[in-house]
Amino acid sequence: MANLNLSLYSKVHNWIDTIGFSLNGSQTNYKNNVTTNHYFFKTFNFFEKAKNNDLDKSKFVCFDAYGEVIVVKSLLDLQTAFFENISQLK
Repeated sequence: MANLNLSLYSKVHNWIDTIGFSLNGSQTNYKNNVTTNHYFFKTFNFFEKAKNNDLDKSKFVCFDAYGEVIVVKSLLDLQTAFFENISQLK
């Protein structure tokens, strides 16, 4: 299972580098060792959370065009939410 998560991490980061996402901010909660990175592109935002900087356990969360939370379980989840959001721009 860890290989799937690392694979997701690699796929997501390769894709966001290709599209041109920017790292908006990074916060670390030292009490529970969770780092949250906030990425954005135009009007689309998503968050990555990693505990103890362990990439195997990174979790991604984004929002659809209506502001509903989407837990990203595959690169396709993230891409779908992204392209729906971008298509709303005028």
